[in-house]
Amino acid sequence: MQIDTYNSIYQSYFTSRSYLKDHEDAIKILSKYTRIFFVGNGGSNSICSHMMEDYAKIARFKTQAFSDPALITCYANDYGYENAMYEWIKLNGDVDSLLIAVSSSGKSQNIIGAANAAKEIGMGVITLSGFQLENPLKNLGDVNFHIEVDNYGIVECFHQIILHVLLDEFAEEIV
Repeated sequence: MQIDTYNSIYQSYFTSRSYLKDHEDAIKILSKYTRIFFVGNGGSNSICSHMMEDYAKIARFKTQAFSDPALITCYANDYGYENAMYEWIKLNGDVDSLLIAVSSSGKSQNIIGAANAAKEIGMGVITLSGFQLENPLKNLGDVNFHIEVDNYGIVECFHQIILHVLLDEFAEEIV
């Protein structure tokens, strides 16, 4: 049964030392910023859009997500899809901002570009990726969450859980 696969991976991942350390580091990073940019493609973009709303509403961050269709097509038309998020972050980001970059494969050039832009201007970066351990996005964050599973459903669900857990814990600390 598929649920057994989810449960097994869930138990091993969320109790691992690497996750617990990344979680602790991410909470510290969140406390340094007041503004968060979220980027992702497809299902990851949906996660970003949802998290943009929750991080604003619950933790009172200023948030933005690269998810508006007119914004996406404007930047993609002018700069090419692979450069669209890079240009958006370069224009809007600053040293007081954090980028949360989500990519199941960790190989999406536009997400990698956004992370590179964030690093160039001194933003903090948290990445969430999956599939192969050695993917380009995994090396670009100050904290890099990685789910080493070749299954979009598991990776996407876990990314959303990670972001919700961080939000819930961070919100507890600011109350």
